[in-house]
Amino acid sequence: MTSTRPGPDWLADAVLYQIYPQSFADSDGDGIGDFAGIAEHLDHLAWLGVDTVWLNPCFASPFRDAGYDVTDYLAPAPRYGSGEDLAALVEAARRRGIRILLDLVAGHTSDRHPWFLASAEDPSDHRYIWSDRPVDGFVASPGSRPGWYRPNFFDFQPALNFGYARSSSEEPWRQAVDADGPRANRAALRAIMAHWLGLGVSGFRVDMAYSLVKDDPGKAETAKLWTELRDWLDRAHPEAVLLAEWGDPAAAVAAGFHADFFLHFGGEDDGLPLRSLWNNNGGTVEEFWHQEACYFEAEGRGTPQSFLDAWRSAAELTEGSGHVVLPTANHDFSRLATGPRTAEQLAPAFAFLLTWPTLPAVYYGDEIGMRYLPGLPDTEGSVLGPRFNRAGSRTPMQWTPGPTAGFSSAPPERLYLPVDPDPHRPDVLSQRADPTSLLHTVRRLIALRRAHPGLGSAGGVEVRHAGYPLVYTRAGRYLVAVNPRREPASVRLSGLTGLTGLSGASGRSGRPGGLRPLDVQGVRLVGGELRADGFSYGVFDLG
Repeated sequence: MTSTRPGPDWLADAVLYQIYPQSFADSDGDGIGDFAGIAEHLDHLAWLGVDTVWLNPCFASPFRDAGYDVTDYLAPAPRYGSGEDLAALVEAARRRGIRILLDLVAGHTSDRHPWFLASAEDPSDHRYIWSDRPVDGFVASPGSRPGWYRPNFFDFQPALNFGYARSSSEEPWRQAVDADGPRANRAALRAIMAHWLGLGVSGFRVDMAYSLVKDDPGKAETAKLWTELRDWLDRAHPEAVLLAEWGDPAAAVAAGFHADFFLHFGGEDDGLPLRSLWNNNGGTVEEFWHQEACYFEAEGRGTPQSFLDAWRSAAELTEGSGHVVLPTANHDFSRLATGPRTAEQLAPAFAFLLTWPTLPAVYYGDEIGMRYLPGLPDTEGSVLGPRFNRAGSRTPMQWTPGPTAGFSSAPPERLYLPVDPDPHRPDVLSQRADPTSLLHTVRRLIALRRAHPGLGSAGGVEVRHAGYPLVYTRAGRYLVAVNPRREPASVRLSGLTGLTGLSGASGRSGRPGGLRPLDVQGVRLVGGELRADGFSYGVFDLG
């Protein structure tokens, strides 16, 4: 029977940080980030307040899809270092109270993986999905084996065979989920996970977790597969976690995952809840997306309602059994600082992220306001469409001023991707020296979340005003107001749903009567009216 506990206690308080290894820090001057570079900057993460780091795939790969095309699940890619270097990183992080999660590419390999090379020569090998006739979307065999294989994303990423939920007389090559090939792949997944957990990692984020079993209505058989692995994980590694790339937290948690992300895709609304918060039609954009103005835009034309409705549904369906993760961005979609969104607009976004009852996930560099860089060349499969180039979200971390932003000692032309050429680009060193910077704001908000558990993932939330400003209370004790638009916004306390007993104006100390400010930028109480300057936020104790 599957455990319905939400997982280890540490997860409920986690602040996640995603690192794209190629772009975080280069220790050896080859222009590509590596394990030693990450280790050298762990103190930055500890100072910031991060306690859980997710690394994008760091396994051996030809890097035609930035590492999501694996050739050896048990060996790190040489560009990042050795297995010993990865173990040293995990241990150095542990000493600072930081857990490391690896990215598990479960549904496919590279077409250069030894498993696939063998399968392409042996018609009796069923580790992958093979057809004996042309099928739309399938790819012709590159070996002596006749037939066509099914890819999982790009053509060079053959889908591992986890079976089909439904058989078909017209496609006799479909195998059941308990056939030999699918069983071997399930066993391999467990072995891969056990290997890295044994070396000290704390779990995995699973790429395309929803994609394993094919023709699977409702993902029922895929859920059974992950439930089986979760049962094993609970028994053998009860402190480890599984995070899904599913984009539908209710479905992923029901399938056995500890948590899932709101993403730019997934769910009944195809990622609209997240996009309705952040996506301003800049950076990574699919041509078929249709949405109104996002809530976090300067003009104030948006509404948080799409997100609030989706979050409420997901929260109810995952309560007591898992978590919802809210990211600033990731390697596949635009950063917060994209297109028209300026640096001054970012503090309210972080105030919302770090006081809402989800697990926050900060994409590297967003804590200083790194921007999405448009117009980059296709790099390791970054371009997915005319307006969807992922490279813009993968540029080198900006540590210091200078030609390569402190990322590498290599000359600029040798870097994995170019550094933002803007002479006013943000960097960690400069923002550490400025107590009014975004970096310090993010650090304060993380510390505030930790100091007041009612602001964390477990505290209740009540939305009091779903407009500009967005006003909500947490755990019945804290009031949060966020105004992401350029123009000031205000609301009378008497008009806030379910909120009574607050009145009065600022006294000599500037403290609002009835509200004790915990972290405030541009929000105040005047004569019973909550007033928020443009691009402002306030977190108050109602105590």
